[in-house]
Parts: sequence; C-alpha cells; structure tokens
Amino acid sequence: MARSMDEIVSLCKRRGFIFQNSEIYGGQNGFWDYGPLGAELKRNVREAWYHDMVRSHDELSVPRGAPQAFQMVSVETSIIMHPQVWKCSGHYDLFADMMVDCHTCKGRWRVDHLRLKVAFGGQEHGETALLAWAYVPGTDSFGWSRNAAKLLRQEAARRTHDAGIPVSPGEPADAVWSEYVEALHASGESLSDRPVRCPNRDCRGELTEPREFNLMFETHTGAIRTDENKAFLRPETAQGIFVNFRNVCDSTRVKVPFGIAQVGKSFRNEITPRNFTFRSREFEQMEIEFFCHPDSSQDWYRYWRDRRMNWYVDLGLAGERLQLREHAPDELSHYSTGTADVEYAFPFLDAGEFGELEGVAHRGDFDLRSHMEGKLDENTDPLELELDADGKPKWRGSGKDLSYRDNQSGERFVPHVIEPSAGADRATLAFICEAWCVDEQPDDKGNLKPRTVMQFHPRLAPIKVAVFPLIKKEGMPEKAIEVYRELTSAGISAFYHQQGAIGRRYRGQDEIGTPWCVTIDGDTATDGTVTLRDRDSLEQLRIPAKHVVDEIQRRLKS
Repeated sequence: MARSMDEIVSLCKRRGFIFQNSEIYGGQNGFWDYGPLGAELKRNVREAWYHDMVRSHDELSVPRGAPQAFQMVSVETSIIMHPQVWKCSGHYDLFADMMVDCHTCKGRWRVDHLRLKVAFGGQEHGETALLAWAYVPGTDSFGWSRNAAKLLRQEAARRTHDAGIPVSPGEPADAVWSEYVEALHASGESLSDRPVRCPNRDCRGELTEPREFNLMFETHTGAIRTDENKAFLRPETAQGIFVNFRNVCDSTRVKVPFGIAQVGKSFRNEITPRNFTFRSREFEQMEIEFFCHPDSSQDWYRYWRDRRMNWYVDLGLAGERLQLREHAPDELSHYSTGTADVEYAFPFLDAGEFGELEGVAHRGDFDLRSHMEGKLDENTDPLELELDADGKPKWRGSGKDLSYRDNQSGERFVPHVIEPSAGADRATLAFICEAWCVDEQPDDKGNLKPRTVMQFHPRLAPIKVAVFPLIKKEGMPEKAIEVYRELTSAGISAFYHQQGAIGRRYRGQDEIGTPWCVTIDGDTATDGTVTLRDRDSLEQLRIPAKHVVDEIQRRLKS
C-alpha cells in the first residue's frame, strides 16, 4: 500500500510518537515534541549512530573500505558560542535564505520552495520541479539560481535544444539560464505569470523582489541587551568541534587521521518550516568532523560517503526510496571538492523527488584556516573592514595555531576535513515513513481485516518485547510479570499488558512497531514454555520461559 503522509502523521499523534509543540495554545510552527514512543525511537536512532560511528569503533584494525585504521572520539559543546565563531565561519554574513512576500495577502515564502510556470513556443509547460529563484541580471524575470543547478541543467537542456542554444558540458548554470532568457526575449516569448504571482490561489497578488533573511536565532548574554553582548543560538554543531580541535589533540592521544563526533541541538529560524518534522526551527544533528592528511582526503571522502549510505541501508532504508546523490561541480561550495547527499523519497514529495537525510562534504582545510586566520584575503580593502572597539577587524580569526604536526615524520600541515552531517529528526522521520505499512490479517474470528504495522528494525523499535498473560488468572499474570522483569533487568525495553483479547493486543503492538510478543498461557505452568510471536512473519514459536532473555538478545544482535 502506498505510503500516506496524512495517515503517518495521524498515527504519530494517536500512538504517542510526535505531537505539535504547545498544541493546547494552538501550536507553534516549526517546533515539535516527541511523545513516549517517539522519544524512545529517536533515542534509539541517536544511540545506533553513536554506537556504530564512535563507541564500537576499533582503532586497531582497518575498517572495510577505509585507507587505514583511525580513531574516533566525541565532544559535547555549548549551544551558545562566541559571536566571533559565526563571523569566521561565514554564518553571520552568509547564512541566509532568499525570501519573498506577497503585497496583497502578506504571505511569506522561501523562494526555493515556490514553483515557476514557464511558457515557450506558444505552450505552457506547467510547473517545474522545486526551484531556487533569483533575479536574472539584465531581465525583469525570476530564474534559477545555483542552488537548483541539477534541475536547471535538466530543464535548460530540453528547452535550449529547441531554441538552438549550444550548451557545453559543465557550463555554469546561471550562464545557461541567462542565454535561455535572452533567447526567449529575442523570439518574442516570455515567462508566464510575470510579474511573479502569489502562490496562494485565493490571492494571486504580486510578490516582492527576493531579499536575504539571516537564519540564526539572536539572543543576548548578561543583564542588559546591547550590541556588545549579542549572541546566537548555534545553527550547526560543527563549529563547536572545529574550535576545540587543538584542545582535543592536546588532551588525548588522537593522531591524524581521526574523527570527532557530536550529537546536539541546533536552531535555524526557517522562513517557512513545513513537511512535519522534516524542516523545523529546532532540530538535532549527528555530526562527524574527520581530520585527515590532504593527500588522502579524497580516499577518506569516498569512504565516509559509502559508509554513511550503508548505515541507512543496514537499518532498513533500502530500495528505490533511498539514493546517494553526488553534487555536480556547480552545486559545490567554493571550498569543497566533493559533496554527496543521502536522500530519501518522503511521502510528502512529488513522485521522483527526494529529500536530504544527510550530507557528506569534503571541506578541505577551510574551517580550521578560517578560525586561525579569519576570512580576509589579498583582495580585501582595509578601508571596508568593520572594526571593533580596538580597531581590529571583527571577522579576524583566533590567531591560534590549528595546524597538526606528525610526530613520526615531523611534517606540519592543516588537516583536511570530511564532514558527514546527519539530522536525527529527519532520520527518525524517514524510519517512521519506511516502517509504516498496511496489510490484511485474520482477526480473532478469522475475518481478514487491515493491519497497520510499523516494521522498525529491531535496534530502532521503541519497545522490543511485549509480555502478555493470556488471561488474568491461573498464575499467568504472576509468571508474565516475572518474564517482564527479567527482560527489563537485562536492559531490554519491554511492555506489560494483561487486558483485552490477545489478537487485539498483538495488533496494538504491531501498530507501534514492537518486533516480538511473549504470551504466557495454560501450558506455561505445565511445561515451562511460552509463545514467542514475530511481528513481521507472524510466526509463533514455543520456547522455554527461562530462555526468553537470551533469545531476544540473540535476535537483536543478528
């Protein structure tokens, strides 16, 4: 059965996975609360990531596909950092989205979330895929920006072919678009709906020109709100790792290559948060900054790109709904030599579209150099610098040496960085969407009825085992409680329930993704066995009650 986002969102609220933040007051857009099951699920996602990437890492052996053995450590850094961190990282000046408003209804949108209708050759080609808009120089039209380079190449290739415009491989996206617009004007054709109209069908007013909107949440430290004590909630966890690079090197035995991991909250003042928890203003990241020698950085980039993709596959995100997409050259940041996105086809997207789960970026030495030297270069005009009270540039670096010296070779260099950056909330949402399905199974009377089941990987399931006494007498509840306590004492998340028909209890656990149910019945008192039911296969086995914990642990490890 096709995945329905409305049904998934409904189940999330009904069964206690995810609630709207401050719902009793009407809710707060862009913020979400995790209920009892959602908190367990998200915690399991975080712990699976941390276990697989950090805790279980063996620094004495070479992982499959890795150039050599390496170390992994972790940090936990503050949400509020020195404002200079964001100056040198570029977030203060560059961390912005393009925003447009409607003159009539006062609606507000991110330009890359809108759709553009294009007419060419006398025919309207309908809505394109999601596009990033920008004003095209020399025209009065909106056009594609570099952020939608892949979509632009596909669209421009088709339309410029008809217009007779030669397009060279790797040609900059904005140049292709400009030539396309010039050809339209020369032929007397134009973009439809110009000026660009409000996407609200009940309005259709004119939109403003795009303008930048900084995404960082602003706050202040201290008793008085002044420009001097202005601070920001971090928009990413990565910078906390970079500024502690020297501290980690000096306080531990790490040697390049090594990675520093961090899990924590980040905040971005999204213009239009949407699609459930996919794009929100408060979210949790699971990031690694992997420091390596410049000569081997491309090999490490490929290793982390493939390893992170395989992690999702191993936990159940597989098939045509998951893809690894390498960025084209004109999509890359100026400092990056390679970026790949792990993407998932969420149900709220149109057919053929994918949403980013995780980005793996080759960042070169950009970040460490920025925090050493600042962002000044030979083309900077000293007269244009913004100075602080001491007359020094506000975007100067720390002046600290963040290079690395190899004790064996004596070589000193600034390490290159490979950054696998995953979203815990997006990953959790993807696992929910992938797990949800509906099939038909017989009820207690043998009639086929739809069964909603969340097919979570056992490592991620909020509850691993449900324990049921068949009836509330003949010593069954007492034995069921004994088995339940043995499971919880072993650190296995278990649930005890003794009311209702057994078939109804099974279905209730299927709907929240519990992989196994244990039922104590009349035979338990005579032969010491219980029924172990599998959520997916519906297979029921008789096993000794004393072996339940060992059997569940074995299945969790398999």
